[in-house]
Amino acid sequence: MLTAGEVAGLIAATGWIVLVCVLAMVLVKLARLLTETSKAVSDLTDRLTPLLDDVSVTVNETNRQLVAVEAIAKDVKQVSAHAAKLSAVTQTIFTGPLIKVSSLGYGVRRAIESRRPPKVGRPR
Repeated sequence: MLTAGEVAGLIAATGWIVLVCVLAMVLVKLARLLTETSKAVSDLTDRLTPLLDDVSVTVNETNRQLVAVEAIAKDVKQVSAHAAKLSAVTQTIFTGPLIKVSSLGYGVRRAIESRRPPKVGRPR
């Protein structure tokens, strides 16, 4: 028959065997997880590289278009400034003499009215 020491050794050995089997299963599952993670990262890299290239092309094209828009905005600003100057010159050229002609016409009309004999029933 087995002695108490032998029984304890047998129980300890069985415990170690169970522990080693559990650890082996955990390591196998961990290896599968790492393999799947590597595949996922590889697939992501394969998809991400062309996407990043497209984004780079898009950003470069956007920058080129912004340079063109900036040039257009500068030209529009310049045209607007010229239009404002032209408006000011036109106003100066036409409004000054127009006011003088209008004033002269009013003065002439008043002078002619003052030379006419007054009409009956019409107060001055």
